[in-house]
Amino acid sequence: MVDRVLGNKKAIVFFLFPALVVFIGLIIIPIVMSTYYSLQEWSGFGKGTFIGLQNYKGLLSDPIFVKAAVNSLILAVASVFIQLPISLLLALTLAKGVKFEKSLVTIYFIPVIISTVVIGQLWMKIYNPDYGILNLVLKAIGLGSFASEWLGDPKRALAATFIPIIWQYIGYHMLLMYAGIKSISTDVFEAAVIDGSSWWNTSMKITIPMLKPVLNVSVIFAVTGALKVFDLVYVLTGGGPAHASEVIGTYMVSTIFKGNQYGYGSAMAVFVILECFALSILVSLLFREKEEAK
Repeated sequence: MVDRVLGNKKAIVFFLFPALVVFIGLIIIPIVMSTYYSLQEWSGFGKGTFIGLQNYKGLLSDPIFVKAAVNSLILAVASVFIQLPISLLLALTLAKGVKFEKSLVTIYFIPVIISTVVIGQLWMKIYNPDYGILNLVLKAIGLGSFASEWLGDPKRALAATFIPIIWQYIGYHMLLMYAGIKSISTDVFEAAVIDGSSWWNTSMKITIPMLKPVLNVSVIFAVTGALKVFDLVYVLTGGGPAHASEVIGTYMVSTIFKGNQYGYGSAMAVFVILECFALSILVSLLFREKEEAK
């Protein structure tokens, strides 16, 4: 049956063609256009001037861009080493069959489908220096000295901005891992129970190793998502104060739409694309090497 379907090449082309058109129109063409404009000095009006790689050289000497790139990498590292372990722990806990399992999976996933603007407004209320619940709790437990204007303090704005981003997508990765665990044959876990293996031992030596393909995807999604983040940072701080929470996405939008530097902004876009592509390959190679080492 499968051979018959795969042998019908006309049917395959017919069904894949619409998706291919959408992919080319929404992904390939914008990338090509961004690359083209990144080689020009263009204000968005009239004809641009070809300047070669000058925009890319400018990125390396731009202190704001360097800071934004470092902040994006910090978020990527935090996503891998904070967000994903929490997601994995939740997935392992829920998959072992806790009470209200399905309901809890749904609840943890809710932040993912809530509008970014709503998430931003929620956390702005939490962080509010006057009536925000965070400062109120700190004062109530005798830690009032730690209360702060979280989003307005250059020293704390970056962490205060990244916490909601990490929190919002914990449920997304949890669902990927949860589905991966549920796809593992129950015979494997039953055999482990018969052998007297504890839940922790089963998780570390059986579940997680068998979950590596899913973990590979989650790490790639977490890293690339962090590198191209924009919306929640823009809603919370706009990259401020004094560029303390600036990421490449917010700086790029500001450069293009406020500074009318379309060529320079396009160079940032190409940089993010190449960075995401390179790190995705690196993550895949690391997972492959660990698999081959065994």
